[in-house]
Amino acid sequence: MPVNRHWWGSAVVLLAVLASALPGLAADCERPVRLRYSMVPEGDVKSDLARFRPLLDRLQATLGMPVEVVTPASYGAVIEGLLAGAVDLARLGPSSYLSARKADPAIIPFATFSQPTGAFQPAGPFYQSLLIVRADGPLKQPASLRGVSLALVDPDSTSGNKVPRYFYSQVMRMSLENWFGRVSYAGTHTGAVAAVMDGRASAAFVSSFQLSTMSNEGKLRPQDVRVLWRSAPLPMDPFVYRGTLCPDITDKIRAVFLGRHGLTEAPVLDGMNAIRFLPIQDRDYRVLDELR
Repeated sequence: MPVNRHWWGSAVVLLAVLASALPGLAADCERPVRLRYSMVPEGDVKSDLARFRPLLDRLQATLGMPVEVVTPASYGAVIEGLLAGAVDLARLGPSSYLSARKADPAIIPFATFSQPTGAFQPAGPFYQSLLIVRADGPLKQPASLRGVSLALVDPDSTSGNKVPRYFYSQVMRMSLENWFGRVSYAGTHTGAVAAVMDGRASAAFVSSFQLSTMSNEGKLRPQDVRVLWRSAPLPMDPFVYRGTLCPDITDKIRAVFLGRHGLTEAPVLDGMNAIRFLPIQDRDYRVLDELR
């Protein structure tokens, strides 16, 4: 059969163009040799990472690559890790997510979780910022806190800093520093609770979810704490990945959390004090736009 030389020449040119384009297409996404996971240090870092081990094992098996844990030094360190490309997948707090997303819109939120009823909150994919004091102490009304010492969590903590600074300051009509006598950061929610319980601080703003988790683990009795203020419901922590990862990698990450055969085993969910995982998008955090 005779070959149409014009057609053949056009085909060769087309193939050459496609071949030259493929390296550029491949360079448009990142394919790391290992996936690096981190999380903001909300509670005891070692215990929190141990709870996530089944999740990381499932990710490693599904992705067919090692999953490395980047131990967090602070909320800000996790954000910086994402921005610098040193962290690929992370669990952030809502406020730390807003900070990361503002700096890099390619950071994609994709999943959160719903929790069971806890000692300090009802079930659902939300939590609250709580102002707590010792139940056996003399502080019984918000007005009695004028001039006492306050423990916050971390500058990038939603419930342990950003929400009280914005919303509670509106209630008091002045800044936290002007209302309380001394304001300090404990680093984690468990650290802020401990500061109240051992007398290093008179009050603290902490997450209702973390407080319930401490109660579930026997680290705190509900009757030992008095809650003097609750914020409006806040969306739960988002899991995020860097949007520059190749689509087949992010598809597998999503499938582990949200697919039909996603993370449903009791060890995974129980370890996280969760009922199920839910899909999320950036718009789910618009309720916090005032904090942006």
